[in-house]
Amino acid sequence: MAATCYGMPRCLSKAAQAFAFSTFLRCNAELSFRRTISSDPFTVSCPSASGISQRVQALKGQEVDVLLGEVKEKSTIKEVKHILEMAQRASSRREVLHTNFLTPPVLKESMEVVGKLSGVKAIAQGGYPQAERCRISVGHPEELTSDPDIIAALSITGNFQFEPCSHGDFLGAILGTGITREKLGDIMLKGEQGAQILIVPELVDYVISSLGKVGNVPVSCSKIPLISLDYEPPRTKSFKTIEASLRVDALASAGFKISRSKLVDLISDGAVRVNWIPVTTKGATLKSGDTVSVSGRGRLKIGEINSTKKGKFAVELIRYL
Repeated sequence: MAATCYGMPRCLSKAAQAFAFSTFLRCNAELSFRRTISSDPFTVSCPSASGISQRVQALKGQEVDVLLGEVKEKSTIKEVKHILEMAQRASSRREVLHTNFLTPPVLKESMEVVGKLSGVKAIAQGGYPQAERCRISVGHPEELTSDPDIIAALSITGNFQFEPCSHGDFLGAILGTGITREKLGDIMLKGEQGAQILIVPELVDYVISSLGKVGNVPVSCSKIPLISLDYEPPRTKSFKTIEASLRVDALASAGFKISRSKLVDLISDGAVRVNWIPVTTKGATLKSGDTVSVSGRGRLKIGEINSTKKGKFAVELIRYL
C-alpha cells in the first residue's frame, strides 16, 4: 500500500490509495506463478489428486494439443493448457512454478495430463489432507525436491454466538476486500469460533489489515501455522444396496435416497458429477473408488463391489454427512 501523503487533501489521498491498491492486485494477479524454495515441513500433499508427487515416465515429445485431447472435462481445457505450458517451461528452464488454487475438476485433469510429460515433476498441495482446492507446483525433478512453501493459513475470529455465519458469508467478506477466488483455498467453518482459511502467502498481510467484518460481526485475523489447522476427517455413513447394474442412475438414486426419474432429471440439469466431472448420460458405469456428487445433496463414494449368486451387484455406498 502506498503511504498517505501528508498535506494532500483527504480526497486526493484516498484516490492515491485506491490507485495503489488496484495496481497491487493487478500485479498480484500476474504473479500466479513464482519460484519458491521450501523450508516448511508441515506443507502437506493434497490426496484428492492421484499421483501427487511423481517423476514422469511418459514418452518424450508429447504435444500439448495431443494431451489436451485426453481431457475428459472440456470446460477445463483452457486452464489445463496453461498449466501444461507452464510445466514444460519450468522443466526446460529448470525452475519451479506454481498455480493458483484450482477447483477439483481442473486439479484432477491437470495432474493426469502433466503426468504424461517427460522430465516434469508435479506436486499438489491444499494445506491439509482433505483439501479440495489445491495448488500445483511443477518443475524439473532435480529442482522440485521438496514440497514448496506455497500455502498459508489464517484464523478469522469474532463473536459468532448470536449471529452464525455461513461459508458464503466468509467467502463474500474476503472477496469483498478485492481478492480474487483463485487466491483462496478451502474455508473451514469453526462455528462460534469463526473460520480458518487457506490463502496464497503473499496476501496474508493484506487480508489481516483489510478484513474487518463478516456479515455484521466484527472480526480479527491472524496467521497460524498449517499444523494448527483444526480440521476433522469427514463424517460418513456406510450401507449396502443390491442393484441389477452399476449405472450411475441406479447407484446414485440408492445412495441419495431419491427416485431414478428424479436422478435422471438432475443428470439432465448438469447437477450430477462423477469424480468432479459432470455426467452426461444415466448409463455411465461406476466402479469402486468413484465419487458421485449431486448439487445440493452432498457426496457419495462407491465402496466394495461384489457379485451375487443371482447375477446382481452388492455395492457398499459411503455417504458423506
